Amino acid sequence: MTVRTAANTAAGTDPAAASTTRTGRRAGASRSARDSSRAVRRLGSGMPFVIPFLIVAFLFLIAPIVYGLWLSFTEQSLMGNGGWVGLANYVEAFGDATMWSTLGHTLAFTLMSTIPLVLVALIMALLVYIGIPGQWFWRLSFFAPYLLPVAVVVQIWTWLFNSDVGFINYWLVRFGLDKVGWLTDVNVAMWSMVILTVWWTVGFNFLLYLSSLQAIPDLLYEAAEVDGAGFWRKLFSITLPQLRGTTVLVATLQVIASLKIFDQMFIAFAGGSGPEGSTRPILQYIYDTGFTNYRMGYASAMSYIFFIVIIVITVAFRFLTRSRKDANNER
Repeated sequence: MTVRTAANTAAGTDPAAASTTRTGRRAGASRSARDSSRAVRRLGSGMPFVIPFLIVAFLFLIAPIVYGLWLSFTEQSLMGNGGWVGLANYVEAFGDATMWSTLGHTLAFTLMSTIPLVLVALIMALLVYIGIPGQWFWRLSFFAPYLLPVAVVVQIWTWLFNSDVGFINYWLVRFGLDKVGWLTDVNVAMWSMVILTVWWTVGFNFLLYLSSLQAIPDLLYEAAEVDGAGFWRKLFSITLPQLRGTTVLVATLQVIASLKIFDQMFIAFAGGSGPEGSTRPILQYIYDTGFTNYRMGYASAMSYIFFIVIIVITVAFRFLTRSRKDANNER
């Protein structure tokens, strides 16, 4: 018996070892089955929370996008159904001088508003961060306009910009200066919309910068002070480099928001186009084409052209502002 057991052990066929191996395999298989069952249960338990989002996304995002794309290939009108016209709407859009001029107004507004919205927000955040007196007052003053509805903001500034009884022209006359046609002068009307927009929306960018400033480690400033660095040296060597990511984020968000300009100009000029059409953005032209001239198919085609322009500008801006570290990681 002892000889047989030894032989079995030497041959690797020990009954006890084989039994232990089979038991381990069954335990492993059972554990794997339990893990799979738990994963399925976790997935099943999460689906009720995901399904409502999927339904809403399909109804209000995917379906409208697909339907709008289909409309762009038709002569659909608010007055009745239109037939299939293929690429005719896109061909007409590329030859539409009004569409290109309104797109030019939109790009001009984007360039004119993005730079001050980044710089002014940064300066405001730095003033609060360094601890100027009356912190609560400045925080409230900088952010409060952002909470106002666009209609209220436009009403405030149209009164301030009024050529005859406006607050700004009143003080210009008091100082011996000429009145300015803030909303009637072709060369000034766009700048008026920029001033209005900066005052209204800079508070959001201010909060982004302020939160990033508060996240900079104090050790960096303490080490710089030990080395004898002053305010300006710390600003350009520590603060601004640490805020680079936030600056790219703020600028990207602002470019996208400015490209979609519509509400301020539409309300300020009562649905008009400003003096000689100098402030008419492309979204207003699309709106007028679809809901005033009833050409929904053509308006949809222009919408998708503008959508592609936004994507190209955003990608190009992201490529130009990416850091050397990001470029090396992509390689």
